[in-house]
Amino acid sequence: MTTTRKQMRLGAFFQETGHHIAGWRHPEAEAAGGLDIRHQIELARTAERGKFDLLFVADSFAVRGANNIPALSRMSRAVSLEPLTLLSALAVATERIGLIGTATTTYSEPYTLARQFASLDHISGGRAGWNLVTSNNESEALNFSRGTHAPHAERYERAAEFLEVVRGLWDSWDDDAFPRDKDTSLFFDPEKLHVLGHRGKHFTVRGPLNVARPPQGWPVQVQAGSSDAGRSLAARSAEVVFTAQQTLEEARGFYADLKGRTAAAGRSPDDMKIMPGFFPVIGRTESEARENYERLQSLVDPVVGLATLATTLGEADLSGLPLDGPLPDLPEANGPKSRRQLVIDLARRENLSIRDLYLRVVGARGHRTVVGTPAQIADELEAWFTGGGADGFNIMAPHLPRGLADFVDLVIPELQRRGLFRTEYEGRTLREHLGLRRPEPVRRAAAATAAE
Repeated sequence: MTTTRKQMRLGAFFQETGHHIAGWRHPEAEAAGGLDIRHQIELARTAERGKFDLLFVADSFAVRGANNIPALSRMSRAVSLEPLTLLSALAVATERIGLIGTATTTYSEPYTLARQFASLDHISGGRAGWNLVTSNNESEALNFSRGTHAPHAERYERAAEFLEVVRGLWDSWDDDAFPRDKDTSLFFDPEKLHVLGHRGKHFTVRGPLNVARPPQGWPVQVQAGSSDAGRSLAARSAEVVFTAQQTLEEARGFYADLKGRTAAAGRSPDDMKIMPGFFPVIGRTESEARENYERLQSLVDPVVGLATLATTLGEADLSGLPLDGPLPDLPEANGPKSRRQLVIDLARRENLSIRDLYLRVVGARGHRTVVGTPAQIADELEAWFTGGGADGFNIMAPHLPRGLADFVDLVIPELQRRGLFRTEYEGRTLREHLGLRRPEPVRRAAAATAAE
């Protein structure tokens, strides 16, 4: 009797021109790639050729670092395509790979978002996923008639109700609500239409949704918050969690904590896949990998490096500090709490100067960085996967398209040889790729009726 070895999940994290802040300056990078749909389609097809479970697009409703135009003007981060628009285009250019986009619950409305992601799930044949964020960019408030960002706890309270409303709207119709019977003139069965009628602290939404129930029931729900509030919400609702850890020990701790919280919330731990970010710099030899990494690091403008660190620390004011001195104690911030603490802990643990720290942050922004051969990259992935630190990984190519192509052509065959990753897609939906069940509709007591 043979047993099938457990296999890891892989996501391709798309970031304009690559994840390294100076990646756009690399001779092989597409500097205009963030706005080039042909380039984006090429990347999606490369990831699909590698049998990735999904591709992931991050987003913000404001230009990051807009308060520091001199630094921003030296990066490729100021402009990008809107995720739902981009993913709809990629849906018709691909066949199997999952499509996950970021949307904020702080500066969106549930009905609009539910409609957008239901539409993407239909367009893609069941490959959509929603990365729920509460926004960690305080500048977003200024684009939505608000003077300040809502407090962290309030954002998560709103997010929990927002998700409840969105799921209720996705359940507006039974799966078999549409007979479309030309002979009887019955397009949909009125008994299979359900009005939400939600009234809560943050939202009043009648419904129903004017899109049929998504092919996956609900698009896959993803979260990336690692604060206590973020973990609590993820334990109750997330099906994929993107996270950042520096060491296997930290990853094991996060994994055990979140899986334990998931079980305590009455869910099976298998209903959630934890996928840390992973930044690989690949060479056919160790020396080539190191040369590739040092080349990227040499392209970092100090102005850009310091600004990137400040943003990662929640728009911290680092002006006037000596670059070769230590990171001082910082005041509390209303931005990204878990990532901020990860970077502070890294500086303290390794006694890094501000310059050292920004050079560590400009590539992966706190995610795990590994520089090595394909076998060494695979060794690290295998150690975290089999060692209780991850169900899979969100791969962050340093520059595009070469960084992604190298991972597909050099690392994935090594993972496949070890039996750690698929050689062919077995299903067609994102839920099937990830081994997630399709949710049954939840019937809620509506405060309104379809006749109203």
